Amino acid sequence: MDYSSLTDETLFLLIARAKPDALDELYNRYNRMIFGLALNMVGDHATAEEITLDVFTRVWERAETYRPDRAKVSTWLISVARHHSIDVLRRRGTRPEQYSVSWNEASSNIAYDGNNPEQATEAALRRERILAAIARLPADQKQVLSLAYFAGYTHSQIAETLDQPLGTVKTRIRLAMQKLRQMLQDE
Repeated sequence: MDYSSLTDETLFLLIARAKPDALDELYNRYNRMIFGLALNMVGDHATAEEITLDVFTRVWERAETYRPDRAKVSTWLISVARHHSIDVLRRRGTRPEQYSVSWNEASSNIAYDGNNPEQATEAALRRERILAAIARLPADQKQVLSLAYFAGYTHSQIAETLDQPLGTVKTRIRLAMQKLRQMLQDE
């Protein structure tokens, strides 16, 4: 069976049926994206590798819990990686030193098959659209998004770090996400 031609959702169904080749294909599609996200959050290469492996182990063990009507596979994987990275940071009792992450760095982790020029081009165009949309956000919204999604801070930690009310932080994150969603849907 040619797993490379299957959709992500089909791969998840096969993984739930204990088909290791399906997991191998999913790993090949998304390991760079998961590793990049983890590396941006924890700031350590070895820990990011462990997190990446843990995410795909979790996929293998819990593939049947994935619901395609609730999220795309990539969104589900990012969520698992983000939460696992935050857990690792909390266990360590540490946070990355920087208060912001380069949006160029963060967006460079959009997954694509390096052997497929069409996917590479699509990923580059997607990255440019995302960066252009983020560039149009107000600076305060970019800052809270960076802390929340790439540094792994909770809303309370962002409020404390920036010395701002918790409600303000939550509102800025919500507004930024709404604006990004609208800008990206309009294109």
